[in-house]
Amino acid sequence: MKEFSIRIPDVETAKDFCRLAGECSFDVDLTYNKIVIDAKSILGVLSMDLRKTLKVVMHGDNENFEAFIMKLHAIAEAAA
Repeated sequence: MKEFSIRIPDVETAKDFCRLAGECSFDVDLTYNKIVIDAKSILGVLSMDLRKTLKVVMHGDNENFEAFIMKLHAIAEAAA
């Protein structure tokens, strides 16, 4: 299990995030405080407050998705 703090800056990035999460053969969760949603759900992701730093939890390994997550992690780090 891997956890990263991320920021999703816009709707297009949210779509890419969900598409790449959907390619994972394992669960991917997106959390904020006590709210946990399925990161493969575009409606779930868009229901989150994208202005906040969120936490993504990967329950497996996928190099393409993790590379994308690292870009979003860099955005979160810059905003902190």
